[in-house]
Amino acid sequence: MTNGLPESNGYIYVEANGGLNQQRTSICNAVAIAGFLNATLIIPNFHFHSIWRDPSKFSDIYDKDHFVQRLQNDVRVVDEIPDFMMERFGHNLSNVFNFKIKAWARIQYYKDVVLPKLVEERVIRISPFANRLSFDAPSAVQRLRCLANFEALKFSKPIVSLSETLVSRMRERSAESDGKYISVHLRFEEDMIAFSCCVYDGGDEEKKEMDAAREIGWRGKFTKRGRVIRPGVIRMNGKCPLTPLEVGLMLRGMGFSNKTAIFLASGKIYRAEKNMASLLEMFPLLQTKETLASEEELAPFKNFSSRMAAVDYSVCAQSEVFVTTQGGNFPHFLMGHRRYLYGGHSKTIKPDKRRLVVLFDNPRIGWKALKRHLLNMRAHSDAKGIEMKRPSESIYTFPCPDCMCRLNRTEHSKSKHSR
Repeated sequence: MTNGLPESNGYIYVEANGGLNQQRTSICNAVAIAGFLNATLIIPNFHFHSIWRDPSKFSDIYDKDHFVQRLQNDVRVVDEIPDFMMERFGHNLSNVFNFKIKAWARIQYYKDVVLPKLVEERVIRISPFANRLSFDAPSAVQRLRCLANFEALKFSKPIVSLSETLVSRMRERSAESDGKYISVHLRFEEDMIAFSCCVYDGGDEEKKEMDAAREIGWRGKFTKRGRVIRPGVIRMNGKCPLTPLEVGLMLRGMGFSNKTAIFLASGKIYRAEKNMASLLEMFPLLQTKETLASEEELAPFKNFSSRMAAVDYSVCAQSEVFVTTQGGNFPHFLMGHRRYLYGGHSKTIKPDKRRLVVLFDNPRIGWKALKRHLLNMRAHSDAKGIEMKRPSESIYTFPCPDCMCRLNRTEHSKSKHSR
């Protein structure tokens, strides 16, 4: 027995695929499964992806020692499969039995099907592993997910150090508002626009660039025979990424003045010079990690998309208000994290994008009427308070009640709320 844990049933190796937060899902789910099956978890391996193109290892993004230590009473975590065990597989991981598990599998499946094989083989692989565990699970499994996501996963020291520097610079630049700033997550990178199949300026050049980007990232997926893409319908359904101009209009309409300090979290904006001009005009105090940090400070992170996303995530986590403009793992994890950090009360603006499209595409609407609708949308976003997790929702987005049963959290949220 180690730290009161019974003898391990064997080793589980998972490959975490996707970007920063999809990998995060995989790590937390792997911790939960390993704990449930009383297995030893190998530090998850990050799968190199043609879109994110980030070769970072676990310890480049997260503080590995903290992770192992924080989990030691619940789940054994080790760096690698012992040598003597790997001899059986000719020291080649691809010879280890690999489970292909369907998405959103229930925990019972792991108990009934995976566990017997684990006990027999002593080492198993699960690849790919993203989204291979259902949102709903017994409380013992949910507790391990909470522990992994909110306590065990801390970013690596270089990421924490740069993030703290940027947060303090943001606070200095927002002295007029008592050091409070708002953060906005903008998804207007080339790959995001390409994947959405939305049309913006509608010119030949845009079409050429988007067709090329789709072919590089998703070979043939969008050109399959019989596939019909209707950009107008996609926009009406609120699925198109908002442009920087639309984000600017929305925020000004919601009552944020041109003196508002904004931290913009984003990858490389598509045609940035042209597309960002109007947003910067509306919010001259807008900053990004690139404008807040020196070239030298950013150099160790620059060519690593996950490390850059981790810096954005950390600066957004400490903002007074977080504005999300597109779905995806980044805002879902961040909203959950902010709820956890601030006792359930964290100001989030999550616009109704279907309504936004109707407002923006109405040629007869005046600024006064638009502003009234947008203020109403903001009030609705702010008024939600503590949102409880409902069945089939992610515990990472809605940590209440499963991850937040401590009394001091309610006290903390009351004192914050009464200010």
